[in-house]
Amino acid sequence: MPTIAVDKNHCKGCELCVKSCPQGIISLSKEITLRGYFYALMHDPSRCLGCRICAIVCPDAAIEVNVNGTAYSLFDY
Repeated sequence: MPTIAVDKNHCKGCELCVKSCPQGIISLSKEITLRGYFYALMHDPSRCLGCRICAIVCPDAAIEVNVNGTAYSLFDY
């Protein structure tokens, strides 16, 4: 099952991943980071397609997508 990992220390809560997720399974946390941002998180992992759109649109390269044991980040495209 595909999953995403968000580096909350780099995520600035721009919501590009939230808006671009075709499954609508990414949302912003209710927790604020030390930098003062709400960070992105996946709230329903069972519906993730592993499409990697979230990682592609992230301007801060804060999202890594794991599909079948392979990790993809913005720099792998």
